[in-house]
Amino acid sequence: MNPQLRVAAYAICVQDGRILLARWVSRDGAVRQWTLPGGGMDHGEDPLDTVVREVEEETGYAMEPVSLLGLDSVRRAYPRRFGTPADLQSLRIVYEGRITGGELRHETNGSTDQAAWHPLDAVASLDRTGLVDTGLELWRSRPAVGHVARNG
Repeated sequence: MNPQLRVAAYAICVQDGRILLARWVSRDGAVRQWTLPGGGMDHGEDPLDTVVREVEEETGYAMEPVSLLGLDSVRRAYPRRFGTPADLQSLRIVYEGRITGGELRHETNGSTDQAAWHPLDAVASLDRTGLVDTGLELWRSRPAVGHVARNG
């Protein structure tokens, strides 16, 4: 398998009992799930700059990182167009963020198609990525080592 590493930065933005989420769309458009706003680091980019840039791209908001909540690492294999399957490890840096300006809007020509505020008590009923649950657990528990145990 072809090993790959993807480093990304995401934000948990909670205000007035609501969380800001972006809806991720699979490349073929068949899967749409709510996720934390954020995304992959460009080569040479600082993770703080990444999360600020990605939140603005996906939601229209200016965001200030206020706390590093933790790290999450996931690994999965996926088929590549040509050649051997890829063995992808995603290292996800999760920050708490505070909205400082801008206006809510949807991303165009990106990996998400909507951005919206959702009541915290409604998150469990959303079709969402596991990163939402991991991020919320980091935000709620603020573990000293910046890591939460996975179920299963």
